[in-house]
Amino acid sequence: MKKENLIVLDIDDTLTSSDKKHVDALVFAMNKMGIKNIDTDWRNYANATDSYILKKNFEQTFNKVFDFNIIPDFENIMTEYFLTRKDSTEITGAKKIVDFFINETNYGVCFATGSLLKPALLKLEQANISFVPDILEVSNTILTREEIVQSSINKAKEYYKVTNFKNIISFGDGLWDVTTAKNLNLHFVGVNTKNIEDFKKMNVQYHINDWLDFNLNNVEKTFNINEK
Repeated sequence: MKKENLIVLDIDDTLTSSDKKHVDALVFAMNKMGIKNIDTDWRNYANATDSYILKKNFEQTFNKVFDFNIIPDFENIMTEYFLTRKDSTEITGAKKIVDFFINETNYGVCFATGSLLKPALLKLEQANISFVPDILEVSNTILTREEIVQSSINKAKEYYKVTNFKNIISFGDGLWDVTTAKNLNLHFVGVNTKNIEDFKKMNVQYHINDWLDFNLNNVEKTFNINEK
């Protein structure tokens, strides 16, 4: 099916119930590397991505320049931690809605997350979410959310063989997801309830508690997307 529009999906607490486990794994891996005094209020970071958070704490702790070459070992520690915890489950209705986008609409789907690759893949696989690795972007070599989302969109253009998408709707659960969508001039739908106050402050026009609340027609009306 031809895809004229695009859905950009965050993962943690947007598709999978995994944000708490992810934070625990991130802190655990930094502790294992000798990084102890960690500010876990991600709002205090310029970018809420694994690589950026690691970079800032690494440079602060060791007083030397961060090198992306340390990412693979760090990623393995995070992944090993994940495997000691309960499997990630879907946010209610997530699997069904992703399949709906892929099979029944003219919306393509891509994935953009501040997570590192291996934990991201593990979460999607455990929750049985349909995905194509070619249109998933992560933070292994990228520091900023905007670059991650833009790279995911670029991968989607190549995958779906289009020059541009008519409309792009980004879905996420947090403040950074809203900010990124605004910076890239994308439509945004808030998912989950934990950051509902942030969504209100940022004037998010459409919000769902989980994917059972989602209605594509209502979203298109909200953003004046006219489908034929």
